[in-house]
Amino acid sequence: MYLCIPKKAAHRVLAAVLCAAAAGGVLLGLGWPRAEAEPAAVAAASYEWGLSFQTENEPPVPNLSAEKLRPFDAFYCGDAEQKRLYLTFDAGYENGNTAPILDALKKHNAPGTFFVVGSYIKENPDLIKRMVAEGHTVGNHTYHHPNMSQKDEASFKKELNDLAALFQETTGTPLPLFYRPPEGKFSDENLTWAQELGYKTIFWSLAYVDWKQDAQPSREAAFDKLMPRTHDGAIVLLHSTSATNAAILDELLTRWEEMGYTFGTLSELGAPPAAPAA
Repeated sequence: MYLCIPKKAAHRVLAAVLCAAAAGGVLLGLGWPRAEAEPAAVAAASYEWGLSFQTENEPPVPNLSAEKLRPFDAFYCGDAEQKRLYLTFDAGYENGNTAPILDALKKHNAPGTFFVVGSYIKENPDLIKRMVAEGHTVGNHTYHHPNMSQKDEASFKKELNDLAALFQETTGTPLPLFYRPPEGKFSDENLTWAQELGYKTIFWSLAYVDWKQDAQPSREAAFDKLMPRTHDGAIVLLHSTSATNAAILDELLTRWEEMGYTFGTLSELGAPPAAPAA
């Protein structure tokens, strides 16, 4: 069971959902009716992924719960009963920090997933091939990195399909079917359309402000943010453009290992629990 949310927090989320329903909102395609008649066409609800970190080393409270996401093969964390972390990197462009990140992952035998856009594949085919050769996953961050919540079905699917085609042309292998919405922006319809293409939509439960090139966090600031937010089953979002991430990743992985964590792959999300060893 992949519920990465404490019981009290779950009650708060449920209460918020019920309030939204009572107010006539439509949440994640459930389409609860208003007291009055609805017009024939209703715009899909759109969201921006958000988290509230409330208790140290406990899962954050998301703005949409795991229960609401999972029917769409969408996840923001893994099993909260397992000391497992899932390392993901958003790669919108290359500025020299991906190679040292790959070096650190290789040193720790830690698999990562790199969510890339079309220009990244075009401009950095050798790095893409290195990711594949070293056992990492390359995921779909769309071809052009638009606000996908504003796309119609045809445009949405074209963004994903064009990126997948470019990856296969570059590597000779199919793109693994993991999708991350740019900037965490999505609609309830987006989740359905991604699922129809065979994708799992991957959000995150652990992140920090690491993407500002002119305001990179110090080593100390990075650890001060990341370590208290680390929790069992976390899907970690780091940006591969961050010089801080490139500099600290070896030490960060070591610290997590010392806390008893191992590193998993996104293919584990939604899979049945492994049978105990005989």
